[in-house]
Amino acid sequence: MMTAAANRPQALYLHVPFCRTICYYCDFCHEVYRRETAEDWLQAVRKQLAGTEIGPLKTIYIGGGTPTSLDADLLDELLGLLDPYRCAETEEYTIEINPETLTDEKAALLQRHGVNRASLGFQTADAALLQKINRHHTPQDVERAAACLRAHDIDNISLDLMYSLPGQTMASLQDSVHQALAIRPDHLSLYSLTVEPDTVFGRRGIEPLDEDTEADMYEWICRTLPAHGYEQYEISNFARPGRESRHNLVYWHYEDFTGISCGASGKEGNIRYDMPARLSAYLADPLGRDELVLAEEDMMFEMLMMGLRLKQGVSAADFKKRFDQDLHDVYGDIIDQMTARGLLVYSEGRLACTEAGFPILNSILVEFLPETENTLAPQAGE
Repeated sequence: MMTAAANRPQALYLHVPFCRTICYYCDFCHEVYRRETAEDWLQAVRKQLAGTEIGPLKTIYIGGGTPTSLDADLLDELLGLLDPYRCAETEEYTIEINPETLTDEKAALLQRHGVNRASLGFQTADAALLQKINRHHTPQDVERAAACLRAHDIDNISLDLMYSLPGQTMASLQDSVHQALAIRPDHLSLYSLTVEPDTVFGRRGIEPLDEDTEADMYEWICRTLPAHGYEQYEISNFARPGRESRHNLVYWHYEDFTGISCGASGKEGNIRYDMPARLSAYLADPLGRDELVLAEEDMMFEMLMMGLRLKQGVSAADFKKRFDQDLHDVYGDIIDQMTARGLLVYSEGRLACTEAGFPILNSILVEFLPETENTLAPQAGE
């Protein structure tokens, strides 16, 4: 769908589908890095960018996969393709990094092309768990990568950690969090393990920890990180003041965004689209995509679904502005039921989860589902 420049999405997500090794829990579009395939992929990205109307961007996010798995000259070429879309309005330019694939040369490239934020995969400090999930770095590698980035003036650093890993103990999680904090990140994302069928874990029948242990771990995380200066602003995300992920807030505020490359999604108005999930299909047709026209009730639900992930919740004024309907008029009965149960709170023009409701948001959202529901949450990048 082509739009006037003023109405084009101001956020862009680009997916790099290559990794040097494959994590056993990963369900994102990926394959083992081969230079020849990466060269073909870059040509496909070039074609898609040329055939896509992209306006001035406030945020750019390069995810994966492992963007830094690319050889330095190919990473330089990729960043060069995005240079024309970077402008004075670009506030945040993020790239995901596997610590073992970052070199000083690559860090210098990131700095030269204007990248100002990095998301590093820490996952766990437990060597046995790292081996179990097929990660090959150490906490010291993460620390060295962070230092390398800071030496190149990329000082907005986020760390990804995981909990509910098979065999993980509370003590192991606590040690991992404290080792991550010692790196002094600006942002922390902590995700519980979800085992999807088309992953190594799924095929091996590996399962996360039991629900009670997982809940205990989540509660400990939510108590501990604020005590160290990290505000929980979203279900899985914590940040120092002013260091929230501006790109991911685009998703959670239900704004439009452009998706580039296989495995990426996008949204423009009432059109949500998915790029091919397989690299071979993307190489065959870089402009091919599956589009879904959203009914208004689906868009209302999706705005609620994304916004309730935020601690501050959904703005009734924004809902009214977008749909010309009052949030309570549309969902009043359900809101009243959820507030009576202490799971939601409707105050000062915002609908938000309570402390009791946050951990069971998925169950709450089921109550709001439209009768004909076609919704999928977009990838958040981290």
